[in-house]
Amino acid sequence: MNRDEIIARVREAAERVAESEGLEVLEVELHGSGRRRVLRVYIDKPGGVSHRDCETVSEQLGVILDVEDLVPGGSYTLEVSSPGVERKLVRPRDYERFLGQKIKLVLREPVEDQRYWEGVLAAFAGGVVTLELRPGRRLQVPLEQIERANLKFEW
Repeated sequence: MNRDEIIARVREAAERVAESEGLEVLEVELHGSGRRRVLRVYIDKPGGVSHRDCETVSEQLGVILDVEDLVPGGSYTLEVSSPGVERKLVRPRDYERFLGQKIKLVLREPVEDQRYWEGVLAAFAGGVVTLELRPGRRLQVPLEQIERANLKFEW
């Protein structure tokens, strides 16, 4: 079984657990190899995730992973956490949810000779992200052109 298949199986199990707790699974990652594998599950809910939410999902998901042997090959470390203040934007609904927030983008191909952009997420429609770089200056980028996007926390 390859890494993508393992991630898909873990995501399905994590979503079952999260849904029963009123949570959403944002992302599942599997890093490393052998005894150093780390399985990360990021969860969220309106109003934010508590330590108890992470603990509950970790306990319930850990049992399912062991019983159903969803991560073949022995040892791994399971980490369940919130996405953090500079959370990734991955799905179209992430862009819809965070309209009006400051974000940073890394593009697959440069626009105006640069791949890195920051601004306010002004709009998302038809698979196109509109970033307000400053008042009166906007950049429109198709979703498939975005390599990575995160919320930008202002300290």
